[in-house]
Amino acid sequence: MIRPPLPPFTADTAALKVRKAEDAWNSRDPRAVSLAYTPDSRWRNRDSFLTGREAIVAFLTAKWEREQEYRLVKELWAFSGDRIAVRFAYEWHDTAGQWFRSHGNENWRFDNDGLMAARHASINDQPISENDRLFHWPPGRRPDDHPSLSEMGL
Repeated sequence: MIRPPLPPFTADTAALKVRKAEDAWNSRDPRAVSLAYTPDSRWRNRDSFLTGREAIVAFLTAKWEREQEYRLVKELWAFSGDRIAVRFAYEWHDTAGQWFRSHGNENWRFDNDGLMAARHASINDQPISENDRLFHWPPGRRPDDHPSLSEMGL
């Protein structure tokens, strides 16, 4: 399976890859998201270590059951060859209704077919009030005119 854009990345293709990843994660469809990764993709997400698409599907299914009304913004940080670094923020609430803004960084490595072979994520959760939320679009893809993280000062 080929998943453009392919490495080596340019500024434009790296930014497009980041937006495609953001759009996929905002779909909250674990099976569809998993297809962007190699069958043996290796992840570190906080304190979880995963290998393979089935583990990714299980992880994301549990994540989005726990992190309700999830909305994500990703931003390109750096790129070189087959690697991309991003920073991101997402908002969600738990089952008790407490809102959070989670901030993080990811380092990605891709294979020649444009599938992500490795993902390393560091994430911190910040409790926020509902009035402090910044991501208000309907569930799904972030609108093109919604401000970026830099534009929001995040």
